[in-house]
Amino acid sequence: MHSSDGRPREATGARYDDPWYDALASGWGESDGPDTPEAAPPPAGDVYLEVQRSAAFREVRSRYRRFVVPAVVVFLSWYVAYVVAATTAPGLMARPVMGAVNVAMLAGLGQFLTTFLLTWAYARHARLRRDRAALELRWDTQELTRVAKGGAA
Repeated sequence: MHSSDGRPREATGARYDDPWYDALASGWGESDGPDTPEAAPPPAGDVYLEVQRSAAFREVRSRYRRFVVPAVVVFLSWYVAYVVAATTAPGLMARPVMGAVNVAMLAGLGQFLTTFLLTWAYARHARLRRDRAALELRWDTQELTRVAKGGAA
């Protein structure tokens, strides 16, 4: 691989553990001497495994699943019911409700309405039930990663 100036990546001092890191492009991270730490810190990947096993992470995932799984089942059932009714009961779907508006038109508009309602409910649920806990996990993970890479605690 080559860096942005065309030199081989080994010559730039770029780190192999971070594919987005380019020392010459950013001007950061260039060392004055050889990289020889006294004791190698634990891999940063271990931090993510530790966070994944934490009770806080499991709670955020559980809250997500408790909302998303029933919402997907209800919405897909409603969508399949609409398609099945449109194909198997054309007489019912063609029944006029008011003027030129029939059952199929109302059900189709109901599909749009439920999409918007589900989007609103998901955003509200995320804001009230998961966002704060997920943000705390993110900050904790970043701090643990910084410590694992040998930065200041």
